[in-house]
Amino acid sequence: MRCPYCHSTKNRVLDSRPSREANAIRRRRECLHCQRRFTTYEQVEETMPLVVKKDGRREPFQRAKVYEGIMKACEKRPVSIDHIENFLDSLEREMLESGMREIASTWIGERVMDQLRRWDEVAYVRFASVYRHFTDATDFMKEIRNLLATRKEEKKE
Repeated sequence: MRCPYCHSTKNRVLDSRPSREANAIRRRRECLHCQRRFTTYEQVEETMPLVVKKDGRREPFQRAKVYEGIMKACEKRPVSIDHIENFLDSLEREMLESGMREIASTWIGERVMDQLRRWDEVAYVRFASVYRHFTDATDFMKEIRNLLATRKEEKKE
């Protein structure tokens, strides 16, 4: 670690502790050359898998894009932002724990649709209409019929 004042690489750690969010280690250091103190933060570098789009393109996972899509679907619906944030955290964790270097966009889309179906059926149909490229009212009707059939099957169980 290089001292931010004199740029010496000789320093010692005075104190180490987890950061407030517990996602990094906070280290208090003292430069052995100029005796000034400074703080560094050490955290794990997590690399998210690449997303493979339907047309074969690959791009980095962008949490903001998924968040935006969910927010549009949930607009004026009773779904809290905390639920959305927690879902996105668990989605990212699942992606990291899978160990895969590439994940199909359909994998992400299906997980989002499953969660929206549990939260709010209107938000689910809104998201499905964009995700599945509905072209007319019959596409909406098919999806609603499938949703109602699924609901009936779940009530029987």
